Amino acid sequence: MLLPQTAEYALRAVLHIASREGPVRVGQIAAAIGVPHNYLSKTLNQLVRVGLLASARGPTGGFQLAVPADWITLERVSAAFASSPSRRCLLGLGICGQVPDCAAHVRWSPVGTQVREFFAKTTVADLVAPPSSDPSR
Repeated sequence: MLLPQTAEYALRAVLHIASREGPVRVGQIAAAIGVPHNYLSKTLNQLVRVGLLASARGPTGGFQLAVPADWITLERVSAAFASSPSRRCLLGLGICGQVPDCAAHVRWSPVGTQVREFFAKTTVADLVAPPSSDPSR
């Protein structure tokens, strides 16, 4: 599962916003995560449209989470920018999974499943919180 660059920027921005108190201005976020200001502004506004972020104008405005961080999975953030759930085969055999005996598919399938589960089960709160000493997490 390779993320589109916009989804990666969105994840980094959401994690940055979640780690701050109150609204954060787009310029501050762009500088902190190393993303072009205008591109990030469009990305953040897409997250507002899907209900993950809230924005306010004015001198005390900026972006903040619209829902609690423990309600936002990485999958929800990246899904706002996923163009298609189907992926091309690494070996050029069409859509991944259509040729199940493909050497790349046989090796990638378990890894891809783990990655999808990680994105589905990991929340923004999980990544913003200090690391747990509990090895089961």
